This record gives sequence, structure tokens and C-alpha cells, in this order.
Amino acid sequence: GQKAIQKLHTWGNRSGFYADLFFLLFSIQYNEDRRDLNVKEAWKQGFTGQGVVVSILDDGIEKNHPDLIQNYDPDASYDVNDGDPDPQPRYTQLNDNRHGTRCAGEVAAVANNGICGVGVAYNAKIGGVRMLDGEVTDVVEAQSLSLNPQHIDIYSASWGPEDDGKTVDGPAKLAKEAFLHGVMEGRGGRGSIFVWASGNGGREKDSCNCDGYTNSIYTLSISSSTQNGNVPWYSEACSSTLATTYSSGGLNEKQIVTTDLRQKCTDSHTGTSASAPLAAGIIALALEANKNLTWRDMQHLVVRTSNPAHLTTNDWKINGVGRRVSHSYGYGLLDAGAIVALAKNWTNVGPQRKCVLSLVSEPRNIGSHLVIKMSVDACAGTDTFVSSLEHAQAQLTLSYNRRGNLAIYLISPQGTRSTLLAPRPHDYSSEGFSDWAFMTTHSWDEDPRGEWTLEIENVAGNSDYGTLTQFTLVLYGTASSLSGPSAADSSSCKTYDLNQICTECNPGFYLYQTGCVRDCPGGFTAGTRSTFLPNNEVMPVLRPACLPCHPVCLTCSSTGPQNCLSCPPNRHLDAITGTCLHPNQIHRESPDGRLFQMRGDGSSVKLPVTVAVLI
Repeated sequence: GQKAIQKLHTWGNRSGFYADLFFLLFSIQYNEDRRDLNVKEAWKQGFTGQGVVVSILDDGIEKNHPDLIQNYDPDASYDVNDGDPDPQPRYTQLNDNRHGTRCAGEVAAVANNGICGVGVAYNAKIGGVRMLDGEVTDVVEAQSLSLNPQHIDIYSASWGPEDDGKTVDGPAKLAKEAFLHGVMEGRGGRGSIFVWASGNGGREKDSCNCDGYTNSIYTLSISSSTQNGNVPWYSEACSSTLATTYSSGGLNEKQIVTTDLRQKCTDSHTGTSASAPLAAGIIALALEANKNLTWRDMQHLVVRTSNPAHLTTNDWKINGVGRRVSHSYGYGLLDAGAIVALAKNWTNVGPQRKCVLSLVSEPRNIGSHLVIKMSVDACAGTDTFVSSLEHAQAQLTLSYNRRGNLAIYLISPQGTRSTLLAPRPHDYSSEGFSDWAFMTTHSWDEDPRGEWTLEIENVAGNSDYGTLTQFTLVLYGTASSLSGPSAADSSSCKTYDLNQICTECNPGFYLYQTGCVRDCPGGFTAGTRSTFLPNNEVMPVLRPACLPCHPVCLTCSSTGPQNCLSCPPNRHLDAITGTCLHPNQIHRESPDGRLFQMRGDGSSVKLPVTVAVLI
């Protein structure tokens, strides 16, 4: 059908050829700005993907490629299009089916063989599912997503509905079941990890929240940055994106080097297509560091270790727990060194809770601007109570005569404003949305109790009309904030709420997890936070509490980026400014405090134009 044809559009094939070369090893070599994915630091800690299995869901994988054959895993591979175990791509004159092979090399191209490049997780096992070279039906998707889930750890996908700025589409019944079964049963119950490219519809002003694959809570959605730390022309902004890796950019910016069809090497892999496999490789390193991580643990680690520095956009904001987050980049660039360091001793998060709150069930006229404010208790007093948020969804059913004129926003009780839908000028549809679950990751770790605000706005300002008939707020998370090295002491609590979670400590103690501590654990600092009183009053009060350090710090004296006391293994503490710097930033401050971005001769910094291998 039409839907299937649209799914054949694989991301990254539209970007054209740019003259300059952007190495996969950008993420490994230290360039002058020290802008990288810090992969070398993870390797230094001994993590190379050993024992982790990744499968690329795409148009096949050239299993006999000299840079892949040593890591190729037939048990992580299948040809769904033809119904046989061999995922070898179908060869054509135009080399149309090169996409999966290119993605595979980014993850697990072999090191030290002098061929092409080196994968981020160069000792991981790599497989491929040939599923895009034919009609992409619900059955094809479901078969691919559920291949060998007790053997495959990570599935990487760089495809989705048409990036035309007008489509609203997502997984159908069987694919939805495959996602759910994967996270519930995959990897021995710890959950399959689905890494997804966020989409290449930037030029069409598309929104990745209209793509039900990237917008799913079960996928770890990855966006792109150019070499210079800018939003690429193809990038889509939305509130479901979790993090970012590098990819192609403008004419003079570098692209990705990786394995190519016919046993070759390419220097022009592009788009968010190229970003998702880099993320899958970094996630493989984290899984090697800790095999017991659940699919949700991995998202927690990504949120905590991604780095917003060096990335330029005008929509960075600080959420209710002090983290910087953006619709273009999520929480920032993945940091391989930081994620493996945190993964090693990570304590699993508690079971996922799901609080469903029906906030609008009577029709409401949208007009030019509809605002709905509702105070919620996040299912307090029940076994679905959520006090520490992960994903939030606004499930909306609405009619509108021109859907593309709508902008939709969700504001959390902590004041974090998520853009659920930006206007899409090409979307002339009058179909509206039918029970579409717009998802945001921007309020991660916030307390969801209090007043939520939904705003629906007609940005065209003319005589458009429509009706909101359903607004259901779905809160996913845990009943308590995350555990850490310092266990909370319940005996020092002064006041409990209905769920026996402490809301006020005795003097000299700080709120932490469900109880109180005299000293905040590493990674946290003493401060105050808004807490709701046990009688469910919506006006919060400020209580002494342990607050998370800024993401660049390991330990800190306050929540800002210049309040670090110690740094992650990949950074160095500047004792004067209190900031954590990368090692080669230390001696490169100019007199006015800015970092040099040029060499002494005034020429801009270039990466070495040789393919590096491990030494």
C-alpha cells in the first residue's frame, strides 16, 4: 500500500555529495576544538563492544565485506524480503542497496586491518536484516523488530515514514506488538534496545513527533549535528529526541567514512542515517560495561551523560532538574567515555509505572488559541503513582481544517515547555489527529505532580477552525528518584505523603530518593526543591533537597556548570573557574577567556586526511 511505499524512503540518501570528508573517526581523533564523541576514552577503559550483538534493520548487509566479515554474525541476520537467512544486498547498477552496509561499518568495522575505517564498537558482533528492499508491510516490520531477541541486544534503524512535512504515520498493530514484546521479553527480560534515526525532513519543516517510530517511548531517538556543532539542514526538531551524534553538514563540512557496497569504502555517508549507528555503537560499549542494564536504564544513562556543550541552537532551555535540553539535539552529544564510566556501577531503576490521566473528554473549541490547565497528583495513593518522570505523552484527538497551521505545547509543573508539534507548512490535511501520542523527554526526572498546561495555537491567524475531543496525559516513570551511593534514611523524615515518600526532613537533613540524608551523595548537591504537601495542595513549598550536579560535573558545590568539584574521567578540573574541561582545552584559553578555534597561522583546523587505525 501507499504507507509501505513511503517507508522505503531510507534516510540519508538525499543529502548529495559534498567535497570534504568527514571521518567516522571524527568521534575518536582529538581535533583542535576537542569536539568529539569521546570514543577513545571508552576504549581506554577497555570497552570495545566485546560480547554485544547489534543488528542493522535496513536493505541488507554485505556480510563478506573485508572490514565486516570478522565481526559478522549470521544469528543476528535475516532476509525478510525473500524469506531466507542470507541478508546479502541485491546489487544494482546504481548501488541502491548500500545503506545497511554503510550503517554496519559505523558500528563494527574491524580495527587494525588497514581497511577503510574502524567501528565505534569494533569488537561487537554485527548482523543485518534485509527488510527495506521490497514492500514494507506491518508483517515485514514486525518480523524484523522481533528477530532473535534473546541473541540480538541492539537494533539500529535509519528509516521511517516519508519526510515530506505532511505525513503522520507510525507502527501498525504487529510492529507495535513487536516493540512491546522486545522491551518486555528481549535480552532475558532486560529489554531490546531500539536505536532510531530521528528523520531527515528539516528542509520540509517536518516534525519527528509526527513519526510514530521516533516518537515512541521504546525507541532511543538520535538526531544529528554538523562537524561545526550546528543544526544540519535536514534535521527535524521534536520533543521525543533523546541525544545527538555527528553527521554531515554543509558543503565544506565533513561526512562519515564507512564500509560500502562491493567491498569498498565511502567518504560520503550522510544524514541522521549516519547518526543512529554511531549511537548504537556507543550503546554497545555501555552494554559491555554493564550487561544488566535495562532498556530504560540505557535511556537514563544517555540523559545523564550527553553533553550540550559545543552545540549551537536557539532553543536550549534548562528543565526542572537543571539539565539543558533542546528540540534539535535532545540532551546533547553522546559521550562514550562518560556513559561507560556511569554504566559500570549503575543501579537498575525501579519498575516502570504508567499513570493515565484523562484531562479532556468533552469537546473543546480550539479557535485561534486553546489553553487547558489541569492540576494532577500523578496517581498518588495508587500502584501507578509516578514521582520521578521519564517519558510524558499527550494523547490527543482533534479535528482541524488545516492541520499544518497548528502548534502544540505541553508545560510541566516545573515550567519545562515542550513543543509537541511545530507548524508544518506543507500539511494541508483536514484529518486532524486521532489518539496520537505526542511524546516528550524534556521533563526527565522531574516530579510530575502539579499543574500541567496544554496549549494549542493556530499560527496562521486566519479563520481556521477545529475541536479538541480528547486529551489524555500519560506519565511514565518510577515511584522514587534514582538510587545512588548514599541510602536515604527514613528515620530522619519529618513528614510523609500518602505513598510513604518523605516530603519534609528534620533539620540538618536533605530530601533524597524517598527519604532523607545528612550528606548528599556524589553527583548531587544540597539545594532546595519544590515539594507538594501530603494533602495534595497544588501550591508547592521549598524544602532542602539533594539536586543533581550539572551534566559536565562529576561532583559539585552547586548545580551550575562552574560549580564542579571533580570531573568525569574524560575531563580536567579548572580550579580557578570551577569548570570541567577536556584535556587539550586547558592551555588554549585566550586572554579574553574564549577558546581559540583557529591555529596560530589563522587557518581553520582540519582533521587528518588519513584513515586512522588503532595503535
